Amino acid sequence: MKYYLIAGEASGDLHASRLMQSLSRQDARAEFRFFGGDQMAAVGGTRVKHYRELAYMGFVPVLLHLPTILGNMRLCKRDIVAWQPDVVILIDYPGFNLSIAKFVREQTHIPVYYYISPKIWAWKEHRIRNIKRDVDELFSILPFEVDFFEQKHHYPIHYVGNPTAQEVREFGTLAPGSSPAAGAEARPLIALLAGSRKQEIRDNLPAMLEAVHHLQGQYRVVVAGAPSIEPSYYDRFLHGSGAEIVYDQTFSLLSHSTVALVTSGTATLEAAMFRVPQVVCYYTPLPRLYGWLKRHFLKVRFVSLVNLIADREVVRELVADTFSVDAIRRELDAILPGHPARQTMLSGYDEVERRLGQENAPDNAARIMISLLFQKQSTDIA
Repeated sequence: MKYYLIAGEASGDLHASRLMQSLSRQDARAEFRFFGGDQMAAVGGTRVKHYRELAYMGFVPVLLHLPTILGNMRLCKRDIVAWQPDVVILIDYPGFNLSIAKFVREQTHIPVYYYISPKIWAWKEHRIRNIKRDVDELFSILPFEVDFFEQKHHYPIHYVGNPTAQEVREFGTLAPGSSPAAGAEARPLIALLAGSRKQEIRDNLPAMLEAVHHLQGQYRVVVAGAPSIEPSYYDRFLHGSGAEIVYDQTFSLLSHSTVALVTSGTATLEAAMFRVPQVVCYYTPLPRLYGWLKRHFLKVRFVSLVNLIADREVVRELVADTFSVDAIRRELDAILPGHPARQTMLSGYDEVERRLGQENAPDNAARIMISLLFQKQSTDIA
C-alpha cells in the first residue's frame, strides 16, 4: 500500500520513522512519501519537504514565515492528490496537519489516520470538532487520552502504547558504549535538553547554563543539540560556558547522566524512562500573566508528560512565574546523589512506567492500520 506521512518536528520524525519500519515489516508492498526528517528518509521512500522548512513556533515567527507555511501547505495538498496514497498518516503537529485533514476529507476519498494525537486536552479543546469531522482513525500514545476522547467526547480511539518507552527499552538492550564526547575526564554528567526550536533554546539554555555553573568542577555539562539547529546557533550561548555539545546522541547522553535540566516535551519522558532525575524548565514571556492564565484557564495542571501520566507532581516544573536561575539551581541541587528527593522522584518514575505499559506502539499501530485498510479495500471492491 501507499502511505503518505506528515511529521513537522524532530520527535515526530523519530516516531514516524519507527512506524514506517513497522509498516514495512507487516506490509511487504509498502511505499512511502512524506514531509519529515532524516530518520524517516533513512527508512526509505520519497521525502517531499524536510520538517526544518515547516517548524515555526510562536505568533511572530509564524506571521513572518506565513507565505512559506502557506506555500508548503499548498504543495502538500497538491502532492497528496497527485500521488493518490491509500492513506494519509498525520503525526502530531496539529496546526498544519488538521488543515491537511480537512482538505483530504473535502477533496478526496483517502482515509486520514492520526498517529500521536493532538494535545487538545491541554489547549484548543474546540479542535475536537475538526478531529471528529476530518480524522477517520486516531492512535493515542498516552493512556489518559482514552478517557478524554472516549468518555468526555464520545470519539473512539486506539491506545497503542507509548513509542518513547519502547524506544528507550530497545536502546537499553544495545551495548551501552562510551559516554558522549568521549575522551574528556571521567566526571559524571549533567544533561541539558533545551528544546528543539531556536526560540526554546534562546529562552531556556542561558538560564540552564547559569544554574549549573557552580557544579562544573564536579560534573561535565553536556547539551543535547537539536538535529534541526546548526552548531553556530549554539556557539553564542556555549562560548566561555565550559559546557560541551553533542548531536544525535540524546539517548546515549541520558543513559550516562546523573541529572538533567529539560524543557517540557517528549524529552521529559525520555529522561524519566532513562531514570534520570530532572528539573523541567520552561521560560515564557509575560510570566506573571502566563502563570495567572495557567492557574485559571489551562485545561491541565502540568506541562510535563511525566506529571501528566502520573497525574501528580513527580518532577518539579519551573514554568512562567516560577522560572528563575535561582529556582533551577535550588531544585537541581535537591535531586543530586545523596538527597532524599532523588529517590522519591525515581519511585515516581516507576509509577509512570507502570501506567505506560509494555506495548510496542509502532507495531500495534501498524497492525491496526493495515487491517483497517484491507477492510476498506474489501468493502470498496464489494
